[in-house]
Amino acid sequence: MRRALFLDRDGVINVDHGYISGPDKFDVIDGVFDALRRAQKLGYLLVVVTNQSGIARGYFTDDDYQRTEDHMRAIFLAEGVRLDAIYHCPHHPDGVVPALAVSCDCRKPEPGMILRAARDHDIDLAASIMVGDKDSDIAAARAAGVGRSYLVAPPRFTLKDINLDRPGQG
Repeated sequence: MRRALFLDRDGVINVDHGYISGPDKFDVIDGVFDALRRAQKLGYLLVVVTNQSGIARGYFTDDDYQRTEDHMRAIFLAEGVRLDAIYHCPHHPDGVVPALAVSCDCRKPEPGMILRAARDHDIDLAASIMVGDKDSDIAAARAAGVGRSYLVAPPRFTLKDINLDRPGQG
């Protein structure tokens, strides 16, 4: 089994401008590339797990989201960072897109995206880390059995401040 660094997207990897609808609004937080290159060198899989309720709310489409994801993958690769997997939840019970206006097991604080990633990539959850910027990120990690979790609040405490070497609960 492998260990993973689970990452929320908006507010952890990129500046949370609120409902990022396209690549032009995707601004990477300082220090992210260095932190993720270090995590890769330490053997962590890099797995993004992100709620994207803007799709269900009709603020942007799944195609808009995919363009942003493609852009994110490309700029990370250009910086020597390979994202091993990206999971997103497009649902929200108050959405205006009927097929997506549902409660689900993938929307954090539910652990569905993390559990799916663990199955798909043979991840040892107890040896893994979650970094989020909302209590729902941490709740999802705990519900899934992720060993350590960190709540960041950029710019004061960001991904670059996470100790990837220290064992135990964060």
